[in-house]
Amino acid sequence: MADPARRPATFDDLREVPTHLVGEILNGDLVTSPRPAPPHAQAASSLSGELYAPFHRGRGGPGGWIILNEPELHLQGDALVPDIGGWRRERMPSLPSSSAFELAPDWVCEVLSPSTASTDRAVKVPIYARENVGHVWLVDPLLQTLEVLRLDGAGYRLAGVWRGDVVVECEPFEALSIRLADLWSA
Repeated sequence: MADPARRPATFDDLREVPTHLVGEILNGDLVTSPRPAPPHAQAASSLSGELYAPFHRGRGGPGGWIILNEPELHLQGDALVPDIGGWRRERMPSLPSSSAFELAPDWVCEVLSPSTASTDRAVKVPIYARENVGHVWLVDPLLQTLEVLRLDGAGYRLAGVWRGDVVVECEPFEALSIRLADLWSA
């Protein structure tokens, strides 16, 4: 049973989080985590780099997306910060003027770390489903895996899991071949 004295976290609480931490509000709770460790940062930066030119800019790929690192999402009282988020341009033709996004992305990527993996999987993924995020990618740089989840009704179905140094074409970015080894190596 919930503690009746506990108040839900607010956006004011988020503003008080020290800059060396990432703050999120998940199901009413203020959750903080350290800034990413080098393997996490490497995987997120590499994947973002792979997707940006062909999908955000349309260079060497189909375009049609806005791809951003660490967008702050304000969704029905929750404040989430995925490692990477993507919106189809037909849903979000330009960036909002506010500092946070109130329109859920079409795709998110969470790079898992030992301190965040259980929250990413058990708390954030259900929120993404509630918000109808079409695809969630879970990248684990320590296990060197990529899991692709596709929204299917109220939850996600596993579309595929890959590991190591294989080359993949994954939804919703199957127009691009991604060499997974590039995510793990500097």
